[in-house]
Amino acid sequence: MTGFEHLIGKPAPSFTLPNYDGEPFEFKPGASGLPTALLFYPQSGSYGCTQQICSFRDAVIEKTTFKPEKSQVIAISPDPVEKQKEFVEKQNLPFPVLSDTEKEVPKLYGIGKGFFGFAPIARVTFIVDKDGIIRDALDATMNYNAHQKFVDKWFQKLDGESATTES
Repeated sequence: MTGFEHLIGKPAPSFTLPNYDGEPFEFKPGASGLPTALLFYPQSGSYGCTQQICSFRDAVIEKTTFKPEKSQVIAISPDPVEKQKEFVEKQNLPFPVLSDTEKEVPKLYGIGKGFFGFAPIARVTFIVDKDGIIRDALDATMNYNAHQKFVDKWFQKLDGESATTES
């Protein structure tokens, strides 16, 4: 059992971190009424992390379930604000990219180091439903392409559940 599996089915922890622009970004699970993908990744600008995060950028542009009125994507790494700002601007990222140099939020979510201890944090993606409950998580540090597909399936499922409860 990894350090975060006990969170599945429970309310997601709230947190506030600086966004790439240095402004505080507060995540209150369930407050927006939208499902959320929380992306924890090791390092902005590295090959795998750039591929992973840009796949989410492309999904926001191309897929209905990723549109800002349907869901939210939040990315977090231990990089400082200045590096996050450079990364966001270079890659044209349309969602919050938060800085957690102290790695406090990964600790809250039970995430340790990745890639046999060589990466500062593991690459883990959480699905938080519209009510703020963690529904699932994917821990795949080496398979950075799996994360967007994982979130896409969950966003479609949650969109279907939402449509069922509204009718």
